[in-house]
Amino acid sequence: MSAPEFTLFDTAVGPCGIAWTADGVVGVQLPERHESATRARVLRRYPDARESPPPNWIQQVIDQIVGLLRGEKPDLSAVALNMDGVPQFHQSVYALARTIPAGATLSYGEIAARLGNPAAAREVGEALGQNPFPLIVPCHRVLAAGGKVGGFSAAGGVTTKLRLLDIEGAQVGDIPTLFDSLPLATRPRRR
Repeated sequence: MSAPEFTLFDTAVGPCGIAWTADGVVGVQLPERHESATRARVLRRYPDARESPPPNWIQQVIDQIVGLLRGEKPDLSAVALNMDGVPQFHQSVYALARTIPAGATLSYGEIAARLGNPAAAREVGEALGQNPFPLIVPCHRVLAAGGKVGGFSAAGGVTTKLRLLDIEGAQVGDIPTLFDSLPLATRPRRR
């Protein structure tokens, strides 16, 4: 792969980064505490990258990511990704994750089953934990069994994942009922 270029850009959740080559996006960096920390993280991932103004096609991707983090629901599924060096199984997981629309979720097990290997939920989680394209490959939309949040490898961990899901209007876990706000002793018994 040729040396990537990168740029940082402001979003509603903080400064993000994006790296690319002529063949597509090679990585997206979710915000760190400060712009300098986001830049440092990009350069740790891509030590030979150089900071550059984004070409028009990357600016369009940036605009879509900014919109997504503002609560809009752009379709990022057509963004070209440079998957040089990405294992084939990960590519399959990422392709399937890209079909999850904003505001929706799937579980690791559901993705494994759709890939034809229902026993591979853990491997799906590992692939998503190494996702170099967060937001474009919306790993935050993949939950553990039973609607539990599961993990998230970006800065802020699960808190960041929940914030992204909240921005998109996704329902996480069981929908509370009217009776869930009552003290346990006064709740009607479920049959």
